[in-house]
Amino acid sequence: MTCLECNKELGYLDHKSAIESVGVELCSHHQELIKVLIQRNNTPLEAIQLYYGLKEAGVQGMLEWWDGKKSVDIAISRVKLNIEIDCGYDKMTEEQAINNLEEAMHSFKNGFTTIRIPHILVRYYLNETIKNIIGIMEGLKANIKVIN
Repeated sequence: MTCLECNKELGYLDHKSAIESVGVELCSHHQELIKVLIQRNNTPLEAIQLYYGLKEAGVQGMLEWWDGKKSVDIAISRVKLNIEIDCGYDKMTEEQAINNLEEAMHSFKNGFTTIRIPHILVRYYLNETIKNIIGIMEGLKANIKVIN
């Protein structure tokens, strides 16, 4: 068991604490950094778990990236992909739906594709979600090559 950020060996207590608090294996230093990020940006735990799952799969992303208008849960700049984790589909209002559409339009105008992933997919189907994101990235890479 090692920290996914710095590869420091984790003892049993560090491992248990990390899994219980942020859902991924991190040393106490990186746990604290992630907790600050969560508090500051209201980052869903599923975004943290997806970020580190993608990182383990070789995807270089950025957690809580500022797009010029708002913070994006995960950004993969090489293929201009923004990933947002949705935690409340059952409670979405019309105003929130319009805001989501406007945010997607804003990122699209800047050349980015935004996908919204229900938190439940990350929580229960992390590996399948990662595979599908990698497939989306491959499609975006192919489109970028065609345009250039």
